[in-house]
Amino acid sequence: MKSLLALLSLLALPVMAAEPTVYGRYENIKLPELGQTFKAKMDTGAWTASLSAKDIELFTRDGEEWVRFRLATKDADGKVYEHPVSRISKIKGRVDEEDEGDAPEISKRPVVDLEMCLGGQKRTMEVNLVDRSHFNYPLLIGSKALRQFKAAVNPAKKFTAGNPDC
Repeated sequence: MKSLLALLSLLALPVMAAEPTVYGRYENIKLPELGQTFKAKMDTGAWTASLSAKDIELFTRDGEEWVRFRLATKDADGKVYEHPVSRISKIKGRVDEEDEGDAPEISKRPVVDLEMCLGGQKRTMEVNLVDRSHFNYPLLIGSKALRQFKAAVNPAKKFTAGNPDC
């Protein structure tokens, strides 16, 4: 009987390890490559992560596509960042109820790979660049990134992970 219980407990370990970490609707996330920590909105309705950027300019370096941008945040110092482009995303805009017959507008955004630190976890994520300065949170974390962090979101909580420690 003891060996059967031991076997069953070993079989349950992968299920127990697969439990997601529960985060709040808003969390602090550090982007080490940019030397910044942002208040981020954890958004299960979005697919990719988005970072508030302005003066977004695509250019070619050594035959590769790159992007140059500045942060579009309250505390931005005007520093120019340059990163290789991993791809260009096509984002479908929402159609208002009044415009039901119209097709949603599609915008193209450069996507870069950036390291993110949430709590004690560090992951490299795809992040699209778009001006989010009219939103309260300069960084949005979509469901693709949430999966990489093995995260679940409790909308009743905020800042559960504390300050990033990676």
